[in-house]
Amino acid sequence: MNPNTHLDATHDLALCSWVASANDGATDFPIQNLPYARARRAGTDEPWRIMVAIGDQALDLAAAVLAAEHTDAQTAALAPLVQGDLNAFMTRGPADWQLVRESLSRALTMGSPAERALAPCLIAQSALEFALPCTIGDYTDFYTGIHHATTVGKLFRPDNPLLPNYQWVPIGYHGRASSIGVSGQTVRRPMGQTKAPDSDSPQFGPCKRLDFELELGLVIGTGNALGERIDMAQAEAALFGMVLLNDWSARDVQAWEYQPLGPFLSKNFATTISPWIVTMAALAPFRLPFTRPAGDPQPLPYLDSAANRAAGAIDVQLSVWIETAQMSASKASAVRLSSSNFSEAAYWTATQLVAHHTAGGCNLQAGDLLGTGTLSGPAPDQAGSLLELSMGGKTPITLPNGEQRTFLADGDGVILKGRCSAVGAVALGFGECRGTVLPALAG
Repeated sequence: MNPNTHLDATHDLALCSWVASANDGATDFPIQNLPYARARRAGTDEPWRIMVAIGDQALDLAAAVLAAEHTDAQTAALAPLVQGDLNAFMTRGPADWQLVRESLSRALTMGSPAERALAPCLIAQSALEFALPCTIGDYTDFYTGIHHATTVGKLFRPDNPLLPNYQWVPIGYHGRASSIGVSGQTVRRPMGQTKAPDSDSPQFGPCKRLDFELELGLVIGTGNALGERIDMAQAEAALFGMVLLNDWSARDVQAWEYQPLGPFLSKNFATTISPWIVTMAALAPFRLPFTRPAGDPQPLPYLDSAANRAAGAIDVQLSVWIETAQMSASKASAVRLSSSNFSEAAYWTATQLVAHHTAGGCNLQAGDLLGTGTLSGPAPDQAGSLLELSMGGKTPITLPNGEQRTFLADGDGVILKGRCSAVGAVALGFGECRGTVLPALAG
């Protein structure tokens, strides 16, 4: 059985941890989650460590391995994590991922004999600073959000919002891995070329229509050799986990540059992800059937399988929040701008994206990141970007303190959140994905 889609003892609704904060019902990190991050104590030059979240604490795996006894199999599986190398751990594959998950679950369960040894290995998450959880060699951004694609398409092509290939091909483009940052990232307002409709020539200067995009990121665990494919039967096992992803976008730069080859400077200046990778195994209780609307074409055979139809979708409730500089100065709480759900927003599943990406023989590697594209819902208040919420900048959004936004202003903080809940399962979440806009560099 594939641990990414099947339930086991680690998902038990009655399972509680000796870490009290993991049992409060509100935490994103109950014992049923156990996501991975790379972190160290803030303000130190300590080595980056792989840690696992449990309640408001993080278990330092390097320290934990030294403190407790392990079988030979556990020691081998944990070795890359002790070295701070999540990529090397991911290449070991699903059997070792599951072995470590089961071992951590038993060790952190209330009444575990490991409590005495592991308690000193906990660090409060509030005392940590985070790096990217793994080395991201390549980044591909897809366009799976059909409501986003339809709404944006209507802004430019009112009579034909979806291009003919959308319902057949998972549309994507290759992004820039070097500018991916972790939550807490500051994003410098980018410079670029823009062209006003009434101007004969473009001008170069700061972006005036800076936007966010509410996405999820899929983290590849095991890849494929160049020239080979990962088919639908194998794609599930290739996925290690998911993160929240904000694909910052310079809309005015994008409008001028995107034809004929797509976005470039409008997207390559920054992408922000959440620090904790929530494993696909942890998300197993939140699987849903994948269906297409009546009358839509069914996927071609290489993008179809009985398993994908039965449980290809994942129920992740998503939301976007804004904290302006004025709100921060007055200590006002962040304001929710919109919310949506991955299962309702995405036209393609995670496994379909993997299968399509490799259909021509492209080789994926551990740590590669696949963005879902903007995950907007069908209702106006479910839009995953300001481009949609403000109808292309025509309808300003009024915040509770009276401020208005069509696009992001300098000093604005954008926070993405994600949470899963289902009957018979313990709710879990992704933590925050936060980024703050800085002014463009002068000159």
